[in-house]
Amino acid sequence: MKLQIFQADAFASSLFKGNPAAVVPLKQWLPDELMQQIALENNLSETAFFIPEGDHFHIRWFTPKAEVRLCGHATLATAHVIFNELEFQGEPIEFNSKSGILIVKKVEDKMQLDFPADFAQPVEPVPVFAEAFDTHPLATFKGRTDYLLLFDSEETIREIQPDISLLLSTNARGIMVTAKGNEVDFVSRFFAPAVGVNEDPVTGSAHTTLIPFWAKRLNKTEMTALQLSERGGQLWCTLSEDRVLIAGKAVTYLRGEIEI
Repeated sequence: MKLQIFQADAFASSLFKGNPAAVVPLKQWLPDELMQQIALENNLSETAFFIPEGDHFHIRWFTPKAEVRLCGHATLATAHVIFNELEFQGEPIEFNSKSGILIVKKVEDKMQLDFPADFAQPVEPVPVFAEAFDTHPLATFKGRTDYLLLFDSEETIREIQPDISLLLSTNARGIMVTAKGNEVDFVSRFFAPAVGVNEDPVTGSAHTTLIPFWAKRLNKTEMTALQLSERGGQLWCTLSEDRVLIAGKAVTYLRGEIEI
């Protein structure tokens, strides 16, 4: 069996930046185990698979270790492939997913994700986080699946060098660290070793938590953000009631074929 495969750098306007994702178009679902093996072979933070479903699509996302309920950058990469590589003429693109209906539309020179917001709640400090990051967060919050740790400055976020083995001991799906930005509204980094991603370059799903968090703190609904990974990525963010709109660009890196 031969399958098309694409790779795109999401939340980037040029190659070798943002977050790379593999995208595999399917006519029908493969066995879960096979999709997981493909994701492991690709060895990227996410591989997205999608099938046509009437006038929309159904999308699923796999890290090298596990299927996840939501992935922003791989959804952006998939929409980029559908629009630009498969020459889809409709708009917007509607994806059915484990996180409900997700909409992607073109907005000027970007694509905009429409995702459910995740309103994090304050929780008691988790001592292992201070040890893992070698610095105490100002406050600790928890969303549906991930922790959010607030720190004092962009410089602190840049300089963090976490002890991944300690983060693994928490059994948290993901841990985002964030602070007010110097030239943008907020900055962040995201660590998810429990699902095989020590540090994710740019994380759309984390921004479903970060956007409402910073909208409340900054008293504004439209914001710009940077994820301060080595590759880096820029996001344009909007809070719209219980939805977040996350806009970014994507660039195709690879067009190919895999044989199963």
